[in-house]
Amino acid sequence: MILIRQKYEFAGEAVSLTFAFYFTMRKTIFSLIRQFLFWIFFFNLTRMVFLIYYLKIIMVEQIGFIEALGIFPHSLKLDVATTCYILVVPFIILVIQLVYCPKWLNLLNTIYSGILIFVYSLTVAGEMGIYAEWKTKLTYKVIKYLNHPSEIFNSAETGTFIFLVFIFLALFFSGVYLYLRFFHSDIYKWRFHPFQSFAFVIITPGLLFIGLRGGMQQIPINQSESYFSDHNILNIAAVNNGFNLYISIFENLQNFGHNPYIFMNPVKAAQIMKKIYQTTVDTTIHVLKTDRPNIVLFILESWSADLIEDLGGKPGITPEFKKLQENGILFDQIYASGSRSEQGMASIFSGFPAHPISSITVQPDKIVKLPSVVKDLSKAGYTTAFYFGGQLIYGNIKSYIFFNGFDKVMEGADFPESLPQGKLGIHDQFTLSYLLDDLTNMKQPFFASLFTLSTHSPWDQPFEKPLKWGDNEREYINAAYYTDHCLGKFFETARQKPWFNNTLFIIVADHSHNSYRNWHPESKEYHKIPMLFYGNVIKEEFRGTRWKKLGDQYDLPVTLLAQLNIPSPKFQYSKNLFNPYSPDFAYYSTEDGVGWIRPDTYFTYEKTSNFYYWWNDPKLTDSVKQEGFAYLQTVFSDYMNK
Repeated sequence: MILIRQKYEFAGEAVSLTFAFYFTMRKTIFSLIRQFLFWIFFFNLTRMVFLIYYLKIIMVEQIGFIEALGIFPHSLKLDVATTCYILVVPFIILVIQLVYCPKWLNLLNTIYSGILIFVYSLTVAGEMGIYAEWKTKLTYKVIKYLNHPSEIFNSAETGTFIFLVFIFLALFFSGVYLYLRFFHSDIYKWRFHPFQSFAFVIITPGLLFIGLRGGMQQIPINQSESYFSDHNILNIAAVNNGFNLYISIFENLQNFGHNPYIFMNPVKAAQIMKKIYQTTVDTTIHVLKTDRPNIVLFILESWSADLIEDLGGKPGITPEFKKLQENGILFDQIYASGSRSEQGMASIFSGFPAHPISSITVQPDKIVKLPSVVKDLSKAGYTTAFYFGGQLIYGNIKSYIFFNGFDKVMEGADFPESLPQGKLGIHDQFTLSYLLDDLTNMKQPFFASLFTLSTHSPWDQPFEKPLKWGDNEREYINAAYYTDHCLGKFFETARQKPWFNNTLFIIVADHSHNSYRNWHPESKEYHKIPMLFYGNVIKEEFRGTRWKKLGDQYDLPVTLLAQLNIPSPKFQYSKNLFNPYSPDFAYYSTEDGVGWIRPDTYFTYEKTSNFYYWWNDPKLTDSVKQEGFAYLQTVFSDYMNK
């Protein structure tokens, strides 16, 4: 009887141990599965918040409900890949818990998840903040702007900034609560079993590896997996924030050792570039009465061509500009090479095109190797000055402006404290008025440049907002109306000044901006900007004309210097728009690719996603594609080698 009882006790203990192992093993596996499900759920929760936040844009673009729902299935593979990356650390913790199971390991896993929830919530709020302005995801380039957080804060409306902070905190605390309440499970003890433990350690890494690379295919998953719509906002929402930021930061940092935009042999690229710039006759049409006029350059913050009636915009937004063009030369096919102010500055003053990943102005060691139209004008006897009502530290513009050697540089803090200002800086009407007084006392010939401010969020200009249309860009067009009004007042007074008749006024945008037409951000229409030459110094026969040469803002240096009979051999990318024999093309960079425009066709290409926009135009030959690729390859190589 004793032996039988011991036998049954032993059997019962064995059964208990078996069940204990079974439930413990199941809890361990379920812990990983539950964490997996949490992240898939959390990613989609943040996606819904993003779409709700931009519901107005979705309605303006007339995106159907079914199409909008498409972001969820199309985002799944990238979400799974991102989750598998995240689960590497929890898996390692679970492996340790196979043989050693203290409580602090559970706490470590919880803290790790909490940190990632915090970071991901922050990226979601940040992306919601930048999408309205830049129409992109959070990238390495955007992160670099966080070196100056005050600029980020000042660029946003106070109410918007506070609301985004609230969204960030709400997502973070909601995520932590949901994780702890429904998905987290602690492992307190483990009964070691060699076979099952070995299987867990061997099989799970294989599954994670397959998941994080998106399957067994030869090429690992990338952002293109989530692209499915002609509506940019849906693609942006579908691409996982964490995955995109990881690719942008780590791969782009690694690429600084070599050009990530190598499409062909450098010799072939050089041959194509030579052919692109081939000009049969080196000449120019002189449109000015003198080769030593005073020059006043207005760089308009974020002006899209859609603000200008004669460039296809709706009437009534910029009536003063329309009056100016009636006595000036309107360039009607000009494009911005980039989408940031510092990129526009390098284009306008150095004739250097924008490029993906970074901006040349943020690296002082490269700035000093750029040519400068300001320095050339200084050598020709010009007095030079630069004015901006805000802070030039953004995008390292201040360093770049000082490199150009302006005799006088004025930013926000340098103006009289009595001048009214908004959150971002001094309003345009007051900086323009200050410039007007300065020009009267400036030694001639002078080259003065003023960078406007009021057409940048938060749109707090001290002026009525008469335009009651524009939907999601109503604030923007009203800000443009204000700056246009300020320009009108400036010229109304300037015409009475003795220096006016010998002054060339140049008006050009630093970059474009989303408009009431809501062009796709990869489209050429989105990147089109105004450029105008104005003044009594222009010959009568050219006043009120439209110049149809296809070009970029970085063509301005050579175009201007040719009018002044000043040689410009250092500006290798800039071409003379007043030379009827110069080639017709325009280039613009995107976050990770190139836009290339010829008179009868164009395309945009994104490298990471290997995605073409408008590539199926029957006029888009392979040779045109090769031109665009060679151009980006050459510009980026030049940037790296400077």
